[in-house]
Amino acid sequence: MEFDRDLYSIQEVRNAVAAAKAAQAIYRTYDQQKVDSIIAKIAQACAANAERLAKMAVEETGFGVWQDKVLKNLLGSTMTYDYIKNMKTVGILCDDKENGLMEVGVPMGVVAALIPSTNPTSTVMYKVLISLKSGNGIVISPHPSAKNCIVETYKIILQAAKAADVPEGLIQCIMTPSKEGTDALLRHRDIGVILATGGEAMVRAAYSSGNPALGVGPGNGPAYIEKSANIPLAVKRIFDSKTFDNGTICASEQSIVTENCIKDQVIAEVKKQGGYFLSEEESAKVSRFIMRANGTMNPKIVGKSAQVIADMAGITIPAGTRVLVSPQTKVGKDNPYSREKLCPILAFYVEDSWESACKRCIEILENEGVGHTMTIHSEDKSVVKAFALEKPVSRLLVNTPGALGGVGATTKLAPALTLGCGAVGGSATSDNVTPMHLVNIRRVAYGKKELEDLRGSNPAPCGGKPSSCQPCGEKGLSGLSRQDIEAITRAVIARLGK
Repeated sequence: MEFDRDLYSIQEVRNAVAAAKAAQAIYRTYDQQKVDSIIAKIAQACAANAERLAKMAVEETGFGVWQDKVLKNLLGSTMTYDYIKNMKTVGILCDDKENGLMEVGVPMGVVAALIPSTNPTSTVMYKVLISLKSGNGIVISPHPSAKNCIVETYKIILQAAKAADVPEGLIQCIMTPSKEGTDALLRHRDIGVILATGGEAMVRAAYSSGNPALGVGPGNGPAYIEKSANIPLAVKRIFDSKTFDNGTICASEQSIVTENCIKDQVIAEVKKQGGYFLSEEESAKVSRFIMRANGTMNPKIVGKSAQVIADMAGITIPAGTRVLVSPQTKVGKDNPYSREKLCPILAFYVEDSWESACKRCIEILENEGVGHTMTIHSEDKSVVKAFALEKPVSRLLVNTPGALGGVGATTKLAPALTLGCGAVGGSATSDNVTPMHLVNIRRVAYGKKELEDLRGSNPAPCGGKPSSCQPCGEKGLSGLSRQDIEAITRAVIARLGK
């Protein structure tokens, strides 16, 4: 007998949330030491399987480079663990006896973890670690096109969790993913918080679900090369980022913006390091593959190499080309080069000054990717400061690869695969998400003053008649006696009668 896949998926979601909720009621009683022991064992298991899972992800999705996905898996496991291992997240976080304040970490309950196809295995590792570190249960919702590698990652984590004495049911994974099942998960009343990493529509659905959510909007970060920059190093870093896993990290650069006075040097360096400048005709051919008819990114180009994209578009490029570069002068929704491209394609803009470059970067971000990330390559700290004050981003990365700097691999930002875009980007946070974003803080506050201390020399108002009011005296709070009030009243009546 055939079953309805959507109904089956919805029922699976309900069962998974119920099991995770019951297990989390036990897990939330674990002390910090036991929680830390558990996440250490899970991180070790993930790191031990980093290469195998990376190869599975590339084989299943067709996105990216397996060697780079190994590094992503280590970011989601070892690097994340090293960053969070000493965090206080459960029980008493601090006890300030002098000021009579105590803070207690309270888990949010069950985390709904939506997993993208671009970074599938690493995102599972990362979300499980930060969820369990903060005392929560988790239900993993796989992207259908990356289901197998996500489920395999889940199984590895589950085996390590069982060996570490995790309550049965705490970590769940939906085995029959569907749109209806995902919607049921997002709206389930027993979900404590949603961690949404994926497409714009999915993130929007998470925020409109009625449950608390932390989502990631699209990236579209420009890379500004300012005239004081070390140009060869700037281009190297941009290319390191844009070719890392074939550009599948949303913090990767989407365009180069530079100044006219160094244009020739930048162009020469881009060519030297494997960039190919598309002609107007070639740009038109490639542009047809960047976006779909509905205005969303074409998955056929995501995580593909420059050569594969060139072959797809029917153009010939030099052997060894790393990045396709298209000179542009306009920004808009109808210009695919000015939008997010999760592959080795860059737009190239030239401006007359750093001020006009600053405006161009804002225009690009407001077109798409506002609130996310951008990079600047400069040795002039005054320009960096000016950009920091003006740019509508949550991460301004200086002299570092955007993809690796944004996720905390080459910077001191928190290692994370969920990057908040702030209010300007429609996100609930502008941070790289950590376990502390999955903890509510219960504050215990001891009284330190009485009402009389607050009033000081100002006495309390009294409720009696003015003539008998104490301690105000015969004249009361207004300073007027009964006789004064009567005299004023007679005068008013007499004047009204004239």
